[in-house]
Amino acid sequence: MNEKQKLSVLIITLNEEHRIKSLLEDIDFADEIIVVDSFSTDQTVAIVESFSNVRLIQNQFINYTSQRNFALDQAKNEWVLFLDADEKLTPELKSEILSTINNQNAASAYLIYRTFMFKNRKLNFSGWQTDKIFRLFNKSKCRYNEERMVHEKLIVNGKIAVLKNKIIHFSYISFQDYKEKMYKYGVFKANEKLKKGQKPSLFLMVFHPVYTFLYQYLIRLGILDGAKGITICYLNAYSIFVRYKELDRITSSRI
Repeated sequence: MNEKQKLSVLIITLNEEHRIKSLLEDIDFADEIIVVDSFSTDQTVAIVESFSNVRLIQNQFINYTSQRNFALDQAKNEWVLFLDADEKLTPELKSEILSTINNQNAASAYLIYRTFMFKNRKLNFSGWQTDKIFRLFNKSKCRYNEERMVHEKLIVNGKIAVLKNKIIHFSYISFQDYKEKMYKYGVFKANEKLKKGQKPSLFLMVFHPVYTFLYQYLIRLGILDGAKGITICYLNAYSIFVRYKELDRITSSRI
């Protein structure tokens, strides 16, 4: 237990040429860096290959869960840190991560809070103020639930804890970029619903997006984020609408 623990950083990518370089430059504290790319058509692969300390693996993308579990299987070390190309670590978080994995009483998995950036400015509310996600964990005690295609759920065998420092999440670059991301999430969620046997519902197609918008905008205080809050709450509700619209489309096409 006194032996220094090694850390594998895992990143899954698709066409991330605008963000991947700065991320890879920022994680030189890792003992192993693996990028699992799903056949990017931009300069992502060339940029990754320019880093001698990074291992690039290309794997066909099926869904987010299967891609993350594939990446997990490639890691040589027990401790893994999953990052997205639009995330950034602070110096304080890096130090906390290293001290955490070398703690004899370390938990099996750690949730990390995220600061949501709207373009380059912090979004204070709109439901994102309590956003946290599993990013650091012992891979021998954790696995992603294969029933999920998006918004992956980590199954943890053992203790769960929370880190103090936050990841900076540069998720929103432009309206179109975020809308495309929300559309893709909605399609994956529709396929999840289909696998579980859920039927299309006009009521849910109307009610659920409206409820989501009002909940995030009013109850989760998106109204205090001004125009940014309206935009984010609308796009999150749009993803819910796509979910039910796509479920209706798939079901109708099978009749």
